[in-house]
Amino acid sequence: MVSCSGVGFFGTGSPTATQQVKQLISRGIPSVQDFIHERFELLRLAREAMESSVKGYRILGLDLGLVPLRLRQPGASFVTLTLGGELRGCIGALEATQPLAEDVRLHAVAAALEDFRFTPVSPEELPRLSIEISRLTPLQMVDYADAGELLTKLRPGIDGVVLKDGTRRGTFLPQVWKKVPEANIFLTLLCQKMGLPGDTWKAKKLSVYVYEVEEIHEEINAMDTAQLV
Repeated sequence: MVSCSGVGFFGTGSPTATQQVKQLISRGIPSVQDFIHERFELLRLAREAMESSVKGYRILGLDLGLVPLRLRQPGASFVTLTLGGELRGCIGALEATQPLAEDVRLHAVAAALEDFRFTPVSPEELPRLSIEISRLTPLQMVDYADAGELLTKLRPGIDGVVLKDGTRRGTFLPQVWKKVPEANIFLTLLCQKMGLPGDTWKAKKLSVYVYEVEEIHEEINAMDTAQLV
């Protein structure tokens, strides 16, 4: 599992549900109703698993037959928790290794209890916690000749970025561009997050991958998706 950015919480400048459904309709969503149902189902699964674990209860097994078909397919996700607009935990995976519904549940629990940057979430915090789910597309390798060309290949505000140097690997979700809109600073901070000198991306050729995300925000999902029905 991978922790997300330590740059700061991303704010609410995300695409609306209306914009996202237009972007995602070509990826196999049969209808707007399915799109809405999937979002609510993922949020429900994440919150139920998180709250049960924080309260010390065992998480019940997931009956995949009861979740939407697309959520049974392998998928990768990050789950971000915020409290009063501040980051409270963020854990996820870059590659799909299990059904998306299960991936979201496990990362919701991990974000609450296993993010090494924070103390575990307490039961008293649960009513005030907000959940954001980032549903990842498959990683795509970036082909580039040098640092200058790499800067031109990245799409601020769209691409999540993974840097890999030997056994070291780190990522920033696309939401980080809201805090760090300049690609050179973005890459510098990501290198530092990996424990490398900030200019490593200039000094040597790293393996670079990009991905996109569908953002699902608990606090705005109900209001935003109402525009679609």
